Amino acid sequence: MPDLAQSDRVRASLDTLRRSGVVPGIAKPLTEGAEAATRALVDYAVQATPAYTASGNPDILPELRQHLGQHSDVLISILAGRGLGELEFVRENARRRAEQKFPLDALVHTYRCLHRSLLPWIRDAAIEAANEDAHVRRVVAAITDLLTEYVDAIGTLAIREYVAHTRRFAEAEGDRRTELLNMLLHGYDESDSRAAELLRRSGYLEQRQSFCVVVARSVNPQEMQNAARAQRMLDSVGVALQDAPMRTLLGVRDNLVTAVVSATRRQSGWTAPQNLLADRLQKPLEKIGPAALIGVSRDAPSTAHIPRALKEAKLALDLATVRDRVMPYSRISVRQLLVQVAADQVQGTLPVWLEPFTAADEKAKGIYVATLRAYADHDMNVLRTAEALSIHPNTIYARMQKIEGITGQNPLKFNALNELLLAAECARP
Repeated sequence: MPDLAQSDRVRASLDTLRRSGVVPGIAKPLTEGAEAATRALVDYAVQATPAYTASGNPDILPELRQHLGQHSDVLISILAGRGLGELEFVRENARRRAEQKFPLDALVHTYRCLHRSLLPWIRDAAIEAANEDAHVRRVVAAITDLLTEYVDAIGTLAIREYVAHTRRFAEAEGDRRTELLNMLLHGYDESDSRAAELLRRSGYLEQRQSFCVVVARSVNPQEMQNAARAQRMLDSVGVALQDAPMRTLLGVRDNLVTAVVSATRRQSGWTAPQNLLADRLQKPLEKIGPAALIGVSRDAPSTAHIPRALKEAKLALDLATVRDRVMPYSRISVRQLLVQVAADQVQGTLPVWLEPFTAADEKAKGIYVATLRAYADHDMNVLRTAEALSIHPNTIYARMQKIEGITGQNPLKFNALNELLLAAECARP
């Protein structure tokens, strides 16, 4: 902060006031009127700064009165010739306002009020204490300069401390949220008292809560390796969920935006349970935009089930597409689950006919697999399949014969059709 003791304007002002007999004689009348001046200052600051009346914090006004009274004492000390004294109370007040999230501009305006309200009190006392031959205008100018320098100095100090403390607080809060997120996603041992206490203080062990895990990434997964783009995705998810009546813990893990969302399942044992949390997340998440793919787990009844919910959300994300950007785990079929989970493990044991069949299908631009899927979707009805594909039924039979010739499997039969479709899905990259 600017050093008031070394300020040329302050030293010049004090020299003028000493020569005029104001310093140290002004100390007595200032001390006698300090209480009334501080009351007037508090009233003026509250009236001129709406943030004080808007705040619901019961500590704001008592601490304001104490803080402004300390400024009156410091100014009396300066004008009594005793020096500036310790200004740690200014830093402490700035830290308190930062912790209470009291607006910084309101704090700065309070110091402007200090200048406007205390100037008449100090000016009048200075004129009264001055020698008879003192130049009144010089006395008033000296008092004005001194008070201006003081207010500028404490304002600079308060702003610097407020910003620094806000930054430290944000970093500490970020660390705490990261620790909470990792703890919830990895799981924790209930015998770990430190973990249990952290979760309890954060409200995650309250009864009648549901939890849901959401994972999101860009349609192009490479973009998530860029920190700025990953942050934009994180912000998008946060904005989409901020108006929903639920609590969200967000972070970026393994190049995925990961959120643990929680909400009250029911108010009490006598009230009906609310809709599933995963269902309530669908519409807000759809607002994120076409650049995001999102997987949503099922509801988890407690924090102990969150690691499993994370696996569900990741599996749902793997099945999300540009057409179905938000994929809830509950919408995934058993068949899709089996293929998704087992595809990697069966790659080395797929039937020998699959490779020539895949090659033939690629050469035919995918018509064989498309025909098999349409045939299955229409309950193995050739006429309905032909109508859906806008081709003649004989074309369906011709394709089926071609497929049987390549694979040895007759797709007109259920077991063979199922085998062909499963193998084709497992072979997809």
